[in-house]
Amino acid sequence: MDRMQQVVGRARAAFNSGRSRALEFRMQQLKALKQMVQEKEKVILAAIRADLHKSEPNAYCHEILSLLGELALAMDKLKSWAAPQPVKKNLLTMRDEAYVFPEPLGVVLIIGAWNYPFALIIQPLIGAIAAGNAVVVKPSEISWNTSQLLADLLPQYLDQELYPVVTGGVSETTELLTQRFDHILYTGNSTVGKIVMAAAAKYLTPVTLELGGKSPCYIDTDCDLAVACRRITWGKYMNCGQTCIAPDYILCNPSIQSSVVENIKAALQEFYGEDVKSSPDYERIINKRHFRRILGLMEGQTIAHGGEVDEASCFIAPTILTDVSPESKVMEEEIFGPVLPIVTVNNVDEAIEFINRREKPLALYVFSNSKKLIKRVISETSSGGVTGNDVIMHYLLSTLPFGGVGKSGMGAYHGKHSFETFSHHRSCLIKDLKMESTNKLRYPPGSLKKVNWAKFFLLKRFNRGRVGLVVLVLLGIVAALVLKTVYY
Repeated sequence: MDRMQQVVGRARAAFNSGRSRALEFRMQQLKALKQMVQEKEKVILAAIRADLHKSEPNAYCHEILSLLGELALAMDKLKSWAAPQPVKKNLLTMRDEAYVFPEPLGVVLIIGAWNYPFALIIQPLIGAIAAGNAVVVKPSEISWNTSQLLADLLPQYLDQELYPVVTGGVSETTELLTQRFDHILYTGNSTVGKIVMAAAAKYLTPVTLELGGKSPCYIDTDCDLAVACRRITWGKYMNCGQTCIAPDYILCNPSIQSSVVENIKAALQEFYGEDVKSSPDYERIINKRHFRRILGLMEGQTIAHGGEVDEASCFIAPTILTDVSPESKVMEEEIFGPVLPIVTVNNVDEAIEFINRREKPLALYVFSNSKKLIKRVISETSSGGVTGNDVIMHYLLSTLPFGGVGKSGMGAYHGKHSFETFSHHRSCLIKDLKMESTNKLRYPPGSLKKVNWAKFFLLKRFNRGRVGLVVLVLLGIVAALVLKTVYY
């Protein structure tokens, strides 16, 4: 038996023992996870800094703060989330117990990403634990320091059999994907997403794929450009542009292009000062391979601002490209770096058409003083999520599901949506062995009279409230007595 088979086998045996199903156990594990995040905050921040050159305040805000919020929410709501949910009944089932019961899926696999290497593992893990699953955790090998830290910390705080951590690169992940799981959540690019989905198909394993794409940002001429560009600048250049829902490119009228550039430059000055490279708030590209990939996207483009690079430190300055052709290389793939192309369109109609000609993005942003225009863009396009007059902020609201559509992914999580993603919603109907006369409707031999009674029982609708409920009960009793008289 190879290593991956042993890891998954132990996790499945632990799940089959039933201990992860108890709400008390789930709560204990969530509390332990919170304790880990709080007690090991400094070493977590240090690992993130080593991987991404991220300052402590930024790392805390980007990777820890939201997790503490998710943990607090899960622990507060777990009992209600896991409770059976009663459903409406019809005349035939009015005496029965009918409910939806959330049950754990089993052994799930979470494959994290390197750009937010701690949060993109722990956040879905919270939902998977809350739902009562065993979880195999696979951090990204690209963010090596955080990956090793997770492998060290999680076994110290969580049940080691139920929540094992697997480290390693492509070969280890490939071997892991040969095992049978009950759900796989993967965060990363669409190329690997297809590999994950193909491996899952062998066992008909459901998947949640958090991918990416080119998230457009339309700026209307009727807009406060200073405010809009400050918010865009924050979202685009945080984490050195390595955010899956960062604005990938701007669409705007040619008449405001130069003003957009000037306002973004002013925001960059405000955020990072004269020397961006020395700013503690500006991160670095994760490695030289991605550094060179981003440089390749900039070739032949008009650089309106930035463009300075240093390969030794994987530094690329915040860069703005103007008059970008829709057919250029930089518009063919997700940039995932601090390069912001501006493509000009004459109006919102052209912007909508431009967006709809391309793959559905993970996020879409619209800036305008007109909410009517914003809602028009929402109604006439498709994307994983939308924020109007800001960027990224929809991700931070746990009541909104976070996920993609089409090529940008499938499935969603965050908050209660994480619990639901990692749960099977089991339909439950419990009857008794009385009032057998009502069942004559479904027993042979058939007749037109039985069909008419079935229509009454199954198709009749009543208004809500006490009066409707009383009528429903009385009719049920009368119908049962009539059926008993007719068929017995």
